[in-house]
Amino acid sequence: MMLRSCWKSRHKKSSGPASCWIRPGLAALLWLCVTQFICGSEAVGETKHVVQKYAEFDITYNDTVTSENQTIYAFNHTVSRNKTEGVRVSVDVLSQGFESPILFVVRQKQAVLSFQVPLILRGLYQRKYPYNHLGRTLCQPPTRAASETQYFFVDVSTLSSQGTNYQLRVSRVESFTLQTDKKFSFIASPSQPQYFKYVFPDGVDTVIVKVNSDMTFPCSVMSVQDIQCPVYDLDNNVAFIGMYQTMTKKGAITVQRKDFPSNSFYVVVVVKTEDEACGGPLRFYPLRPDELIDAGNRTKVIDVVVSPAINSEVYVMGMLFCLGIFLSFYLLTLLVACLENRRMKRREVFLNPADMSPAETGKTPASPYEYGSFADNGSTLSSEAITDSATSTDNNYGYMERSLDSVGRSRQESLSSVEEDDYDTLEDIDSDKNIVRTKKFLCVSDLARKDKRILSKKYQIYFWNIATIAVFYALPVIQLVITYQTVVNVTGNQDICFYNFLCAHPLGALSAFNNILSNLGYVMLGLLFLLIVLKRDIVHNRALVRNDLNALECGIPKHFGLFYAMGTALMMEGLLSACYHVCPNYTNFQFDTSFMYMIAGLCMLKLYQKRHPDINASAYTAYACLAGVIFFSVLGVVFGKGNMVFWIVFSVIHILATLLLSTQLYYMGRWRFDSGVLRRIVYVIYTDCIRQCSGPMYIDRMVLLVMGNIVNWSLAAYGLIERPNDFASYLLAIAICNLLLYFAFYIIMKLRSGERIKCLPLVCILFTAVVWGFALYFFFQGLSTWQKTPAESREHNRDCILLSFFDDHDIWHFLSSIAMFGSFLVLLTMDDDLDTVQRDKIFVF
Repeated sequence: MMLRSCWKSRHKKSSGPASCWIRPGLAALLWLCVTQFICGSEAVGETKHVVQKYAEFDITYNDTVTSENQTIYAFNHTVSRNKTEGVRVSVDVLSQGFESPILFVVRQKQAVLSFQVPLILRGLYQRKYPYNHLGRTLCQPPTRAASETQYFFVDVSTLSSQGTNYQLRVSRVESFTLQTDKKFSFIASPSQPQYFKYVFPDGVDTVIVKVNSDMTFPCSVMSVQDIQCPVYDLDNNVAFIGMYQTMTKKGAITVQRKDFPSNSFYVVVVVKTEDEACGGPLRFYPLRPDELIDAGNRTKVIDVVVSPAINSEVYVMGMLFCLGIFLSFYLLTLLVACLENRRMKRREVFLNPADMSPAETGKTPASPYEYGSFADNGSTLSSEAITDSATSTDNNYGYMERSLDSVGRSRQESLSSVEEDDYDTLEDIDSDKNIVRTKKFLCVSDLARKDKRILSKKYQIYFWNIATIAVFYALPVIQLVITYQTVVNVTGNQDICFYNFLCAHPLGALSAFNNILSNLGYVMLGLLFLLIVLKRDIVHNRALVRNDLNALECGIPKHFGLFYAMGTALMMEGLLSACYHVCPNYTNFQFDTSFMYMIAGLCMLKLYQKRHPDINASAYTAYACLAGVIFFSVLGVVFGKGNMVFWIVFSVIHILATLLLSTQLYYMGRWRFDSGVLRRIVYVIYTDCIRQCSGPMYIDRMVLLVMGNIVNWSLAAYGLIERPNDFASYLLAIAICNLLLYFAFYIIMKLRSGERIKCLPLVCILFTAVVWGFALYFFFQGLSTWQKTPAESREHNRDCILLSFFDDHDIWHFLSSIAMFGSFLVLLTMDDDLDTVQRDKIFVF
């Protein structure tokens, strides 16, 4: 009746403002009463009994719960401001029913914790693991009072109509607060995580939390979280807050006071439900998606110790040590330069004529030239005319002796403007280079016929190209690693970067400052090498300006472009290695190796250029080949792990490239790769091997190339059979092996040709060899590896060994930068003994 009158009122004129509001209100009240009456009638017979019990600590309560009764356990304990005691709730469900679990709710003053038993934890592919026994530590809210009594309640309920038996026990954790430098042992499992509190002592701003276990599996997670509720201590939520990392036997996190305003933090240890994240085996896939899998025994005994980290004085000492080592090389270089200038001044007073040729010592090959070269003292093409004789009748090389004065006049007459377009277009070179380069024995003068100014421009391109490459390569790299470091700092995921966590000293936003600082040597020594090369370049140019005949026509032709490129590459190696160590992982490992490939390639090119200045590869060709190497490095890192197809393709390309390069070197570039190459190969094999058995014309070159092919074919076979995971290091090993082989060949042939090695390069060779030996020892210590999972990588972590600041890999950075610098000095000074020997008396090999 009331509803009807209300409906009618909408069609009548309103009698007043009150009637418009009172009647709808009465209707709503009536509707509420009717609803409550209906709901109450349906709930008849479903009354729930709530029982509250006053409980005590360290007593086990056995009880039964159903849908009709709910039990509340009331606890109280005294909380002190100066002492923190943990409270742990342990629950064990004795029934095996999983359809209606028991819900436990722990209500505290400032927090609520709830969990169900059996607890279902999920693994990969939605695998389900049930746990009937749970243990959880309650979050302890801070108190401002000196002493305060706090109450908390444990509510037990279920929707199961059948009775479910359970056991409840609440106990105190006496050793809840960790002590500095004191090891504490405990047991954890997926359903029984553990966490403890640590308070920074006065005067300590940074600590290292180290967690160890004698058991590799089960896989576990250690986390450092701020003092706040709730504490995330389950496998499915431990990564929500704070810093965390997976671990097997070792784990370490460096914690700074500035990141925790309360001057304290929780150390949380959680055992994972599966071991796949730590490199362990993965369980079988269940036949039915909802099938529950028995997790088995996954308890783990763990030790935790919190130790103070280094203070600011150690940081300063480490930085001063690093600067001091490399600045000492600057002082040593200055001292040697002063002694060298003093010796040069004395030499100018007692100037000697040009050195005798190796041919006059009787140590030259006993066979004359197969072809003669043309002597042209008046050539307008180059002052480096050929002076050997094709009519020599003795067993040694024959030379037409000429005076350096006539050579100097010839050079002065040839001075004219040259451009880069003049490369290899000189008429006499086109007419007789096929004859000159195919002689059985060559001298440097045969391969130094082009104008020096043209070659200088050509080789300067090496420096400008690598400088351009460095800028465009380094800028996005720096941006990327900054992003990596930001992600690590924001998410707290310590599994992104593969540090040596036992010796990773943070500074600012950087997680491992010591690994970055140790790369300073590459930059400083690379800069020092550039200064040394610049000094030599200036001295040589001054000698050319004053028409010094030794600079014009004696010694190995001085081209410094490749040396500048090598110094720049060394500096960039330091910069990019530092970028890699901002966050080392497999995706950016190419940053650490790209310029290593370039350094190895440039060193080989420089060795070849010394005796073959006219036919050395151009900068464009060289860098294009190095770009191909880096391209394959990226492909190998991404697709090479266990991919048989990739390794077959790479091995075939490796062998074909080795054969093509061997042919290029053997024939000094005087061959063509065209459609007729197979026909010519068959013809050579027929004439030289079948029709008549004749030995190779260029024996020395053949020995080098045969050895090089054996080494490269062996490396290709090793890669195809073993398929190493670290493809970038495998590729670098190929480059280094070829470089060492060529360097050894160069030294042997130099001594075999009657040349000598001066004191300074000999000292550099011996010193560099010793330093390389120690450097490789520290390199192979393997403090971390991104070829394995982050947890497995931490098993290789070790403490600092130098000044409590640097680890083994930092020492590798120190020693390898020094060794590379020494290797560059060897290349720079190795042929100083030929500075007064005419080029037509210096052999090519």
